[in-house]
Amino acid sequence: MAGRIGIWAFAAAAVLALGLGIALLERARAGVEISHEVVGRTPVTVTRAPDAEGPVVVIAHGFAGSRQMMSAWALSAARAGYITVTYDLEGHGRNPVPMSGDVTELDGTTRILLEEMARVVAFAVSLPGADQRVALVGHSMASDLIVRRGLVDERVEAIVGISLFSRAVTASEPRNLLILNGQFEGALRAEAQRVMAEIGGVEGEIVGEPGEGFARYAVAVPWAEHASILWAPTGLENMVTWLDATFDRESHGGIVRLGWGIILTLAGAVMLARPLAAVLPDGPEPEGLPRRAFWILSLTPIVVVPPIAVTIEVGVLPVLVADYLAVHLALYGLIVLLGAAVSGWRPDLRGAFWGLVLAVFGIAVFGMLMDRYVASFVPHAGRIPIMLAIVPGATLAMWADAVLTRATGAALWQRIVVRGGFLASLGVAVALDFERLFFLVLIFPVIVLFYASFGMIGRWVGRQTGSTLAVGVGLGILLGWALGVSFPMYVAGG
Repeated sequence: MAGRIGIWAFAAAAVLALGLGIALLERARAGVEISHEVVGRTPVTVTRAPDAEGPVVVIAHGFAGSRQMMSAWALSAARAGYITVTYDLEGHGRNPVPMSGDVTELDGTTRILLEEMARVVAFAVSLPGADQRVALVGHSMASDLIVRRGLVDERVEAIVGISLFSRAVTASEPRNLLILNGQFEGALRAEAQRVMAEIGGVEGEIVGEPGEGFARYAVAVPWAEHASILWAPTGLENMVTWLDATFDRESHGGIVRLGWGIILTLAGAVMLARPLAAVLPDGPEPEGLPRRAFWILSLTPIVVVPPIAVTIEVGVLPVLVADYLAVHLALYGLIVLLGAAVSGWRPDLRGAFWGLVLAVFGIAVFGMLMDRYVASFVPHAGRIPIMLAIVPGATLAMWADAVLTRATGAALWQRIVVRGGFLASLGVAVALDFERLFFLVLIFPVIVLFYASFGMIGRWVGRQTGSTLAVGVGLGILLGWALGVSFPMYVAGG
């Protein structure tokens, strides 16, 4: 009885968190109009107040990002009275056109992405109520693009670089630049400090006057790093203030604060899985591996998988490092599962259906909330083959993870050892072939978030059903999906 009361209490807490989080996020959208259009083949989102007139703010996300990740910036600028346009860069989000060109050359990928930005800017200034004045906002990779676009487009009067790094920044150009770096982005802050020093300024001090020919300001956003800066209030406040000073406007809408809404919404979605898992059939807890086998199978893939995987070049999937990931995941899973079998483990093939249920819940509830409020999670048709190619290896890897952690019923330290070992194996792969596999580093946050969210859902399903296969199938599908929608599509040439 006590257990049932606990489940109901947990369910109530989940619904409360979910409802409060969604209410906060939807309230941030109140009073603005949001529409979705296509410029050429580029998906764009226009966010504006119904009667907005004046400058446009074009906002570009960073590498492996999407329009949704810049929603706090679009909503804050729109509430301040600006007409804002966000878009999915080629190869990202729901943009069906892959990135192309040489990523190391200015005349390669950069040129192609700048041509796309020019088309989006032209669309933005053609919107009803828009004048010919433009502000550009860009994060990380896009911070270089907005600087370079601003140098050749006289309509651009303000540039806001988030986590900015661009060799195009000089002592005299661009004319009106706000640099926002997270407090914990040491290397980028050092670069911003160098840029300010060139004009006799320092971080935290404005040089010049925005809108009066030349101005520059570098800000360290408190308690922020490369990702969390996208929702940091200090950064948003500085952007609106900079735009108002540049365009001689006075806004009263206030910035949007999405952080707590996102945390509550996603936490509520994860928590909801616990009471739902309780209705699944009970199953016996799987036996753990002998301690010696656990340590060997947790650590061996670190030194065995990368040297083998880096020698296999498939080169079929139009996504950066996706071919390698598919191979690495499959090898990791096979080595661990075969080793477990040698140690006496025998696969229990029941529970595949419950794994599918886990995957459907993860995609339909957590994933759709993620897509609306945080980052793209709905693939376009061109990404389906990529996801299908990653899922088999991901399923083997997640099944191996479930075996090592007894369907995630193991102690916390054991889960840390197993998952830390998997991340370490990816790190060794990067070290062995840095030039080809550097972009693997960028999936580390995706995998950590995966373990924190979907991994917790899988743990509840595994502890209820006792099925390692259910966890492997469910988390394998979800990992393949998450990686398939996160990484940029890319084809050489163009």
